[in-house]
Amino acid sequence: MSQDMAALLTERGKRYGDFFTHAVITQNLKDEINVWVEKKKLDLASDQHEALEMICHKIGRILNGDPDYADSWRDIAGYALLVADRLEGVVR
Repeated sequence: MSQDMAALLTERGKRYGDFFTHAVITQNLKDEINVWVEKKKLDLASDQHEALEMICHKIGRILNGDPDYADSWRDIAGYALLVADRLEGVVR
């Protein structure tokens, strides 16, 4: 592994916590969403499903890492806004 990659992974680990724990949190959140999608027989559009998964990813980073990192919160809002905009006819 290059020194640049090692430095990047170390930096990300400090911000977001260890990757394994993040993966556990994120996969648990996604599993719960999928349970309810199936239970309610929801027909989510691809962007809706992807936005929910990306929001789970960001929540996992917040819970596992630095909850005061504003960019993670902005990312959540951004994914939600992309779907809301599309539902109102604005495609980005």
